Amino acid sequence: MKRIAGILLLLAAPALALAAGREVAGVVMPETVPAAGKTLHLNGMGLRTKFIFKVYVAGLYLENPTRDAGAAISSEQVKRVDLHLLRSLDGAKITEAIEEGFQKNSHAQMSSLKARLDQLGAMIPDVRERDRITLTYIPQKGTVVTVKGAEKGTIAGKDFADALFSVWLGPHPVQADLKKAMLGG
Repeated sequence: MKRIAGILLLLAAPALALAAGREVAGVVMPETVPAAGKTLHLNGMGLRTKFIFKVYVAGLYLENPTRDAGAAISSEQVKRVDLHLLRSLDGAKITEAIEEGFQKNSHAQMSSLKARLDQLGAMIPDVRERDRITLTYIPQKGTVVTVKGAEKGTIAGKDFADALFSVWLGPHPVQADLKKAMLGG
């Protein structure tokens, strides 16, 4: 009887691990998270590196998972990017990196996005290793910014959310293999 129980446990272990979440660089993200009354599914997650340094693990959560970057960016659904920091960073450095992604992917819209990008910058404090930044787009509401578990505010506009998600998923992403991983590849 103990032998059968042991075999069943071994067979169930992969399913239990999958239900608990996925792991990248020691960061485990759950398969689903609640947001704005919806269930979001982990579309994919990957590691952001800069030179030889591990910076953060990013996870993309969508109501309707897709491998199509354009669909993930433009879709009118609750969606979110979770950033789990693997090193301490100045808030200004994070904002600078996001602004660079806006410039690369949404340059033509920068005049209408700049004030809201500055608003985002004011919400991002210095962070330490293991802190988390969550950016959740909610249709008709905007992008909710949460840092270290505390909601910092909401930034209006679908155009802003599209530009923000383009930082990771656009034609000129912050890191090509991170984009691929976030899209489940």
